[in-house]
Amino acid sequence: MFNEVYDVIVVGAGHAGSEAAAAAANMGSKTLLVTMNLQNIAQMSCNPAMGGIAKGQIVREIDALGGYSGIVSDTSAIQFKMLNKSKGPAMWSPRVQSDRMRFAEDWRLMLEATPNLDFYQEMVSGLLIENHKVVGVKTSLGVEIKAKSVVLTNGTFLNGLIHIGDKNFGGGRAGEKAATGITEQLVSLGFDSGRMKTGTPPRVDGRSLDYSKMIEQPGDENPEKFSYLDVTKPLQNQRSCHMTYTSELVHDLLREGFDRSPMFNGRIKSLGPRYCPSIEDKINRFADKDRHQLFVEPEGWNTCEVYVNGFSTSLPEDVQFKALRSVVGFENVKFFRPGYAIEYDYFPPTQLKHTLETKLIEGLYFAGQINGTTGYEEAASQGLMAGINASLKAHEKDAFTLKRDEAYIGVLIDDLITKGTEEPYRMFTSRAEYRTLLRQDNADLRLTPKGFELGLASEKRLRRMEEKHDAAEKFVEFFAQTSVKPEDANPVLEAKESSLIKQSDKMFKIFSRPNITIDDMRNFSLVEDYIKDNDLDNEIIEQAEIQIKYAGYISKEKNNADKLSRLEYVKIPSDFDYSQIKSMSFEAREKLRKIQPTTVSQASRISGVSPNDISVLLVYMGR
Repeated sequence: MFNEVYDVIVVGAGHAGSEAAAAAANMGSKTLLVTMNLQNIAQMSCNPAMGGIAKGQIVREIDALGGYSGIVSDTSAIQFKMLNKSKGPAMWSPRVQSDRMRFAEDWRLMLEATPNLDFYQEMVSGLLIENHKVVGVKTSLGVEIKAKSVVLTNGTFLNGLIHIGDKNFGGGRAGEKAATGITEQLVSLGFDSGRMKTGTPPRVDGRSLDYSKMIEQPGDENPEKFSYLDVTKPLQNQRSCHMTYTSELVHDLLREGFDRSPMFNGRIKSLGPRYCPSIEDKINRFADKDRHQLFVEPEGWNTCEVYVNGFSTSLPEDVQFKALRSVVGFENVKFFRPGYAIEYDYFPPTQLKHTLETKLIEGLYFAGQINGTTGYEEAASQGLMAGINASLKAHEKDAFTLKRDEAYIGVLIDDLITKGTEEPYRMFTSRAEYRTLLRQDNADLRLTPKGFELGLASEKRLRRMEEKHDAAEKFVEFFAQTSVKPEDANPVLEAKESSLIKQSDKMFKIFSRPNITIDDMRNFSLVEDYIKDNDLDNEIIEQAEIQIKYAGYISKEKNNADKLSRLEYVKIPSDFDYSQIKSMSFEAREKLRKIQPTTVSQASRISGVSPNDISVLLVYMGR
């Protein structure tokens, strides 16, 4: 049936698997995507949205490298918001509300239009291993398919167990069976495994809600988009979300079911996401709060199904229903499906290299929730990187990695493999020490040249990035070289209550003032004429404004990154024996031996390894 040997087999077709398959195939690898149900490719299992704080930066990075998530997010969006716009540009984070059905359909159609990509519907029950190297997969029907590399993106399906109150049953998602066999085989091969938990809220009938009692949450007045390509356009029309609140009454009704909650009666022993807790967890942990926000999110343009964001729960369905009916605007609510929690197997990511290849089995890559992460965006970025490296491995080419000062994706992967995680990992801007460099607006400038070198980003994408870079640089240069007279500048400065100038000064200097914006600068005819004469779009104008107003911060962060990156080039031999460094702390020796960092810089980020331990290591290595 499968006589050929694939370059890459991707197991699982969620966000990680879809990006992995697209990346490998677009790089020229003969790729097979195996999933238990081809109707559920790129399913949004939880909230119908992409992006958000730090996550939006990741989606733009995926797009800049040549991945599909940004394009699909644009084509299936029903609302766009740029979050944190009141803060500095390092914090700006794009987010879209998505049409759940259209999102999955667009992903499916894009994958089907991708050359070199085959599909197969079956459950993979095991791996084919020879001499500590993966050579293919085996399905539940006994079909063996050979490959040079394999990417596992199993999501919540590995021995998945769904909890609703005192009921539990096997499943990878509601209505879908769990995957078995892989965990047991990997453990027999020497891998450590663990259990994690995540959850989802009820979906309800929007026709039964009273939106007049809620607070409308519209999209941006001038919406932007995710993809840097011009194949997608900003939304012309948008659907609003709404906001309401729980109350003490709602909390009391929920508490009535705590004795039947799998979270509190011991049935669920694994940890859930700290920053996306269930409603019962919020009530328990934040007992002093008398209400919590709920965001009422439509699941598409035309469907009446609604996602109740903030009400994730595994309480009995009768408790969920009774409590939700006491929320303002939900008095007559009808359920489509109750919320539930799900436990599943994961593999601590310290067992991986920076490439996401496992240390124990050559050619085997892990991506997504199997590594202990939560969120579509985190999964998609890992899938992209695993797909890239699986393809490179199959063709015996050098691996591709991203450093912490190059991308949020680099921060994510480095955090996972260096520090590990015991609870579902979620990306935040605070995790990135170089976030001023890693902005959502410049992901293309940072990463598209790399994607082009890999054969993943198209020449059209590269040319578009170069045009943006050159135009922004010239605009910055215009401000640096052009002077403005006091009689022209002072009316603008006076209107903004900014100190006046007494003699001609460079526009760059005036623009650099904290309270002066590009809109203020456009009051000068020279600036407006330059924009019109050079046909500058908002993306180029914004890029130039950031480069001018944050020049000092950007320069300082680049210098810090350059200093610290020197340790990235101090390699540690793979067979280095830490036990012989007696002057190093015992904890440091144990952590270094377990994680096997490849550079001194990575070693310095391991929890339990002190600056003194690094100094000892450098001395011992003759540095």
